[in-house]
Amino acid sequence: MSDTTIQAPKGVPEYLPPDSAAWLAIKDALSREAVLAGYGYVELPIFEDTALYVRGVGESTDVVSKEMYTFTDRGDRSLTLRPEGTAGVMRSVIEHRLDRGQLPVKVWYAGPFFRAERPQHGRYRQLQQFGIEAIGSEDPVLDAEVITIADRGYRALGLTGYRLELTSLGCRECRPAYREKLVAFLDGLDLDEPTRERARINPLRVLDDKRPEVRQQLADAPLMLDHLCEACADHFGAVRALLDAQRTAYVVNPRMVRGLDYYTRTTFEFVHDGLGAQSGIGGGGRYDGLMAELGGQELSGIGFGLGLDRTFLACRAEGLTPGPASPLDAYVVPLGAARQRAALVVAELRAAGLRTDQVFGERGLKGAMKAADRSGAPVVVVIGERDVEAGVAQVKTMSTGDQVPVPLAELAAYLRKIEEIQ
Repeated sequence: MSDTTIQAPKGVPEYLPPDSAAWLAIKDALSREAVLAGYGYVELPIFEDTALYVRGVGESTDVVSKEMYTFTDRGDRSLTLRPEGTAGVMRSVIEHRLDRGQLPVKVWYAGPFFRAERPQHGRYRQLQQFGIEAIGSEDPVLDAEVITIADRGYRALGLTGYRLELTSLGCRECRPAYREKLVAFLDGLDLDEPTRERARINPLRVLDDKRPEVRQQLADAPLMLDHLCEACADHFGAVRALLDAQRTAYVVNPRMVRGLDYYTRTTFEFVHDGLGAQSGIGGGGRYDGLMAELGGQELSGIGFGLGLDRTFLACRAEGLTPGPASPLDAYVVPLGAARQRAALVVAELRAAGLRTDQVFGERGLKGAMKAADRSGAPVVVVIGERDVEAGVAQVKTMSTGDQVPVPLAELAAYLRKIEEIQ
């Protein structure tokens, strides 16, 4: 038998009680906003054909060129653990012909995604995301809806220390002319060969370079916002007007470049400075040519991916603990021969929707109450032999120490009232 303890792979965060309750509350709060807006849930494969991401995400992106977990299966097929969600959603929509029904197709998803990155605070190899996609409409109202769903989700968690950054990346009509101007500008810079190669494939990606010596040279680079065609400028103006009308605060960031190639027009990111270097907690944008690129119809779409891990860290940075204050509503302590009746009480309380646990094993009153205190339950239900004979339970409120007898037939209703007051 080996003496080495097996540990989780590097860069894979785990969420255990009590932190896992907050993590679940974050996912529930974000998804609730999508459900209220008519988005339906989709469960997608963890791995896909590698070609899906090469075509859908873009060869020039770091995601495809450096970060994908790709393997060959027994059938000699190249498969990749999903690094992002949009391409998989598009593949599924096309394959199952959802785009042939009512438009826009509106779906949400959540789960793990995988990128072979250098692990650091807020950057993981297995990252958890919540995302939505709305496919089949170019209406700027849809852009505003998608953005505000994310914003309301963050607000529902109590987050205030973030900002929404917004820009437009143009379309197939105005991007080519801008690309020529940007390429001409980049040709005059002192860039290393890998950066020049990146500029050859997708010059916009160079604007995202984080190295100080490169950023200094890019200070006077032409910006897409200054070269939008009339249609894109009107679309961006309409999105901004809608956000203003709904009082969704944002700042325009003309230098924003998302890490995926498929973005067009409206593009956005939520940034939280309390997270340090990995400050992006979520973002997304419009992808007008992606469906056609993957073999589907010429339909426009917009969506986002919100990092659940980073949102969890943002909540911590602001001192927030989403979810219930306690993992339990009640903790049952049986004494002596009352164990069987107490077990039935536990089952009845759970059937009534109350989160209930109990003491296991033979323990005295002192040890049982210590276990009750550690459980974090606000209320302890003590049931002894005399209580069973009298048809009552002793209900103790842990915060005050007050204890009152409550008829067993009324116990669930009594505890429910306490829960509502709290």
